[in-house]
Order: sequence, then structure tokens, then C-alpha cells
Amino acid sequence: MPTHADDPSVLLTQDLIRRPSVSPEDQGCLQLIGQRLEAIGFRVERMPFGPVENIWALHGTERPVLCFAGHTDVVPTGPREEWHTDPFEPVVRDGILYGRGAADMKSGLAAMVVATERFIAKHPNHKGTLAYLLTSDEEGPSVDGTRRVMEVLEARNEKIDYCVVGEPSSTEKLGDMIKIGRRGSLSGKLTVHGVQGHVAYPHLADNPVHAVAPALAELAARVWDKGNEFFQPTTFQISNISAGTGAPNVIPGEFRGRFNIRFSTEQTVEKLQSTITEILNRHKVNYTLEWFVSGLPFFTAPGALSKAVVQAIQEKANRTPELSTTGGTSDGRFIAPTGAQVVELGVINATIHKVNENVRVDDIVTLTSMYERVMELMLAQ
Repeated sequence: MPTHADDPSVLLTQDLIRRPSVSPEDQGCLQLIGQRLEAIGFRVERMPFGPVENIWALHGTERPVLCFAGHTDVVPTGPREEWHTDPFEPVVRDGILYGRGAADMKSGLAAMVVATERFIAKHPNHKGTLAYLLTSDEEGPSVDGTRRVMEVLEARNEKIDYCVVGEPSSTEKLGDMIKIGRRGSLSGKLTVHGVQGHVAYPHLADNPVHAVAPALAELAARVWDKGNEFFQPTTFQISNISAGTGAPNVIPGEFRGRFNIRFSTEQTVEKLQSTITEILNRHKVNYTLEWFVSGLPFFTAPGALSKAVVQAIQEKANRTPELSTTGGTSDGRFIAPTGAQVVELGVINATIHKVNENVRVDDIVTLTSMYERVMELMLAQ
């Protein structure tokens, strides 16, 4: 069977992989994409914030606005010696393209661009507006990327009606799953204050580990909710703990811990914070607590965009995707609250953030055709 190794979308994916854009570095990826979009008539606005590169590009002037969103930054390579190939020198072997960012998400970016080039060539006077919102700050703090661009757009009253995010949403076969929402993420940095002392004289000390342990056990065992039709139940996980001097005969004077809650639309940040502080107070823990909200849960009810995406997958891959809200967060959390319908469609996510990250060459080509079909269904005259 042909591998489509010379397809424009595959070649562009390779060109992007060669640029070592470890977050927040962009390494010229957005310049390359911006030039491709300008060549087909897009108005490309560059929006740098701090070390982060962003672009907002438009083709058309009317509503509805169909936006393609994604990121050029990648995570670090990890141990180079565990890679079978140079992570920033793309290699195709047996129909598989290897390289950092191959799946997350330079193949998605390349598929978007080539699909757009083909769509514009066929439909130069399409209805509505095609838009691109791309950043180099998705894998990092996610402060100066999509979040900041959306603040600018909101201040200018520029609206996105529909947004396709190119995150790798598939699990085993291309198009077997799309994301129509994501859980929220709330983290806490907990410090418990005690009194250091000798283990032989516990009455002269106050062990913060002993003080907080029952509260943490209750939090870990708690059933927060049962989720709903589209969301998994809310989960609480302790991710980091530290206490003590390293000596076996010293009661620690302080306990430090980090936790994270992935929460559904059944919860609010305020409700979660109130529950956690109530439990800590009830157990008489002497603590300070810092909160970090990475994103609120978002959900796009089945509508025009998800219908078009499902139809494109059915036509191009002969399968019907599962509509899911599983996984981590994505930049869709910054776009959906403005009223946009958001759907994530991308390649298989089995190797993302791993050594020897890879993508099937044929999947890049098929994803390109899916994106083009979505444009046709949403904006073709």
C-alpha cells in the first residue's frame, strides 16, 4: 500500500519537527505557517507576549468564524539515548513518522494548513471566516498563549463561533474519539505547620504529618460526584509530599504537599475549595493553602460543529467517533467560555510526551482530508 510519504501534509510535518520548539520556544514554526497562510490570502496578526509567539489569522470578514487552533511547542525530549532516532530529525520507517511533536501536535498543524490551502483553492469566496489561533505556550504555563490572545479578541469583540483544536484525540484508530469538552483542573499547595522535636519526646513537638494524615485520607477516599452523561466523576490526587530532615530521630516541623483535582461540570471551584478547607479545619490542621486554577471544565453540546466533524470522520475513515471529555486539559478551555463550540480532532495519542513519539503517515493524510471536509460542511457556498 502507498505510504503517502511525499504528501504535502507529511512534508510540512517533517519541516515542523526539524524545528526544536521546546516550550515556549517556537523556533520559526509560526513564521513558516504564517507565510503559508499569507500566500493564500490570510491576514496574519502576530501577537507575541513575553517569550511566547502567537498568531491570529483570518480569511474572510463575516460570521460564522470557524477557527483552527493548536500549538507549535513541544515537551522536552527526555533521555536522548532512549530514542531510536534523533527526536528533531524526522524519520519515516515502515509507514511511521518519528520525531518529537509528530503526534502532539505538528502533524495536526500541518494537516490544518494543507487542508486550508486546498479548501481556499476550491472555495476562494467561501461564506463566513476561516481563522487560525496558534501559540507556542500550550505545553508550558499556558499564560501568554491562547489565554492572552483570547483576552485581546474579547476586548476587541472578535468572536469565534466554531473551533477545531488539533490535539491528538484518537486512541487506537484515527477518528475513533473526539473531544467535546474537558474536565477542569484545580491544584493546591498545602503547608502544614508543626513543631520540630526529638522523637523520644513527642510531647515537646507537634508532628504535622500525623496532624494532616487523617484529613488527606478522607480527601483521597471521598466520592466527590458521579459525573454525568458526558463527564467522568471528579477525582482527587496527591501528587507531591515532603517532610522531615532525613534523620530518623527528628519529628518534622513542617509538611508540604501538592494535590490536584480534575473536576466535572458537576462541581465549581468554590465548592471544591470550601469542601477541602472544611475537612482540614474539622481535623484541626494548622495549615496554609495556595490555590491554582489551570482551567475550568468546558462542554460543547452536540451541535453543528460536532455533527460536521462526525460526518467528516464517517466519510473519510468509515467510523463513528466516541464523543468524549476524558484526558487532561487543552487550550479549548480558554476558547469555549467565550461561547464558541469547541471540538478536538487529531491523530492517535498513544505516544505523546514519550520517547520515540510517532504518527502514522497515512493518518496525517487522512486527517488532512477530514479537516478539509469540515471546512466544506461549515463554510462552502
